Amino acid sequence: MLPAELFAKVDAPSFEVREQAEAYQKTLTKPAGSLGRLEQIGVWMSSCQGVCPPRPIRDPRIIVFAGDHGVAQRGVSAYPAEVSLQMAANIEAGGAAINVLGRAAGASVRVVDVSLDHDAEGEDRVRRSCGSIDAVDAMTELEVLRAIQVGQRIADQEVDSGADLLIAGDLGIGNTTPAAALVGAMTKSEPVVVVGRGTGIDDEGWKRKVAAVRDAMFRVRNQHHDAITVLRAISSPDLTAMAGFLAQASVRRTPVILDGVVVTSAAIMANKLAPGARQWWLAGHRGAEPAHKLALRALKLEPLLDFKMRLGEGSGAAVALPIVKAAVDIMIDMATFESAGVSEKE
Repeated sequence: MLPAELFAKVDAPSFEVREQAEAYQKTLTKPAGSLGRLEQIGVWMSSCQGVCPPRPIRDPRIIVFAGDHGVAQRGVSAYPAEVSLQMAANIEAGGAAINVLGRAAGASVRVVDVSLDHDAEGEDRVRRSCGSIDAVDAMTELEVLRAIQVGQRIADQEVDSGADLLIAGDLGIGNTTPAAALVGAMTKSEPVVVVGRGTGIDDEGWKRKVAAVRDAMFRVRNQHHDAITVLRAISSPDLTAMAGFLAQASVRRTPVILDGVVVTSAAIMANKLAPGARQWWLAGHRGAEPAHKLALRALKLEPLLDFKMRLGEGSGAAVALPIVKAAVDIMIDMATFESAGVSEKE
């Protein structure tokens, strides 16, 4: 199946409203451009919403895609695989970093068990864990399509029930390995350039991770043009569902704040599945993983923050959310020169 058969055409945010918002920024009681990036974000949100000034962000939602990875058995992580299930339960109980950051930013948090390594059923489940991507495919052809459709359905559910901004988060021991492989393959970068320390691996662990990423990238060396084949071979069900989610959010004209390397690797694939999807995304932060910088460059996105974060879960995007809200509120609540009776620049 071709991507064009999976996703409707992505329309660009409104250029006409963007021009209106840029002009409106110049009427607010400040020197033009003096709020820098905040002004740009407000203009972007106006163009995404198709209205100037923009509507306030009232219902942002964080969706954490959880899954395990066969490649974790190669010793590429500092933590055992069972931590994935334990952390998923921690998020569901409200005790994880993303819960704290979500509450602080006024966003709800939902965990989706796509492929954690346990016996479970549900409409969002694709399979139990996945193949070790250095040697075998992560999924079958049917599973990769199911994972994409899971992500599509979740995006539709969230938008249909009122979400006005979305954040994707990731959870799963070993997930920076398929993320690095995807970024390396799609940007044609060397394994040693894209592989970082993930959860804090030592030198020997880093070498094992480089070897796994090298072997995974070699397996798709002639498939860069085929996003679905690359996803099937060297990603995972949770990353693929995330790619489907990000692509469908853009089809549904809903802005997204991207998180770290795992989410951004899925975003590269989403932009292949639904060309133009990147216009609906804002990069929340620059993470500590080297592949993240390459992924952001490939998507032509400039991150808002650089706090050296590498947790995942959507945490960097959640930290950036209040900034985005503030940028919108400036356009809504700030007085104009005319309404405030302030003289404009001659």
